[in-house]
Amino acid sequence: MVDAKGRNMKCLTFFLMLPESVKSKSSKNSKKGNASGSSKLPPVCYEIITLRSKKKKKMAADIFPTKKPASTTTVQQYQQQNLNNNNTIQNCNWQGLYSTIRERNSVMFNNELMADVHFVVGQPGRTQRLPGHRYVLAVGSSVFHAMFYGELAENKDEIHIPDVEPAAFLAMLKYIYCDEIDLSADTVLATLYAAKKYIVPHLARACVNFLETSLSAKNACVLLSQSCLFEEPELTQRCWEVIDAQAELALRSEGFCDIDSQTLESILQRETLNAKEIVVFEAALSWAEAECQRQELTLSTDNKRKVLGQAMYLIRIPTMALDDFANGAAQSGVLTLTETNDIFLWYTAAKKPELQFASQPRKGLTPQRCHRFQSCAYRSNQWRYRGRCDSIQFAVDKRVFIAGFGLYGSSCGSAEYSAKIELKRQGVLLGQNLNKYFSDGSSNTFPVWFEYPVQIEPDTFYTASVVLDGNELSYFGQEGMTEVQCGKVTFQFQCSSDSTNGTGVQGGQIPELIFYA
Repeated sequence: MVDAKGRNMKCLTFFLMLPESVKSKSSKNSKKGNASGSSKLPPVCYEIITLRSKKKKKMAADIFPTKKPASTTTVQQYQQQNLNNNNTIQNCNWQGLYSTIRERNSVMFNNELMADVHFVVGQPGRTQRLPGHRYVLAVGSSVFHAMFYGELAENKDEIHIPDVEPAAFLAMLKYIYCDEIDLSADTVLATLYAAKKYIVPHLARACVNFLETSLSAKNACVLLSQSCLFEEPELTQRCWEVIDAQAELALRSEGFCDIDSQTLESILQRETLNAKEIVVFEAALSWAEAECQRQELTLSTDNKRKVLGQAMYLIRIPTMALDDFANGAAQSGVLTLTETNDIFLWYTAAKKPELQFASQPRKGLTPQRCHRFQSCAYRSNQWRYRGRCDSIQFAVDKRVFIAGFGLYGSSCGSAEYSAKIELKRQGVLLGQNLNKYFSDGSSNTFPVWFEYPVQIEPDTFYTASVVLDGNELSYFGQEGMTEVQCGKVTFQFQCSSDSTNGTGVQGGQIPELIFYA
């Protein structure tokens, strides 16, 4: 093509024409010698659009002006409609509303439009029928690929999945279609099961991460049984860390009664369980009551003993304090008269009878101490208390459990102190206790314990505080360190605004943090 100045031009030509049927009829009429060009059909119209081309090639998106991409609100509205199975698309050109394939796939999530397979998900009586698209599902899961395109693929229009909960299946579909992970505490275990079953590894990893971050003494026993089922060793190890350190809380939780018998036995024989044996015994009885109900057995001492079976002998009854045994286990009714008599003899007789119960105490966990001062001192006019608070902030790089504080005592001979200790995170109280301890007048530190160890997450600052009441003058720390390495755990310290008695990073009280790791 030549322009007005005689220059050659490269061009792109687009013909906008009528439908083929109209064009063909028009050409036939022209062959009949219709010189006037008149016809009952309108003439074929061609519009020529010429664009000057540059050296750089242009993509279709550069040439044609595109509509603004659908807003996040619009996409979320479609997804919410799909979750509610209210997924009718109003716009016949809905594809033009979305600029990315992810957004267009999101519209197809749980949508009947172009669905070529349906899933009946859930147990009978609680099923939900969900639409799917074979191609999208096959791209997201190797199991779906084998199901729809493999050598043994079956061309079924409806597939029944009774072992997956509808909410969990929807969560998996949302990840496959929308590339979004939507987890909740109520559905995460079921979603993990679905992700494992259909081999969606990234979703399964996200479920495990969710469980690890939400892990606590309340759900550790249940998650332990599930992690073994799902073959997740990292989650299993995390569960054991919580159960060992916060054993009494874990054993007294409602979730403990929901575990299976195999998990029960693995907990009862745990050597590092940090709990009194009477607490272990009472937890086993609570589990036995729940198991009787699950097996629809009459709630009696005989049936409790029956469902416990050999697990009963994993409880180290002879290691209980004599008062705990006499007032608890001996009167529970689950022990035979012979067992009760033999255990009493074990406590009192020089010649001890043979017992089926383990008689060696559990080793428990060995507490570690983070000492933050390089020296300590005392002066005739300090350290005084008078109801004021000593406080310090700290953070760790690995998850630990703070069991208590090490505190200084009197510098003027032996004395007794009353200590109110607290542990907070961003102003929220996580643990507290009121204890007394005896100071022998030395510069040693004396432990004061929380009722239960407190779980500490990494990379977050916590506030440790104590209010002491006792001898006015005591030792205090000097040459404090901002960072202390204790085994594999690094502690960082900074001053706390709660401190009203002079304690800070460089000196003062709370010389030690006692922890399990």
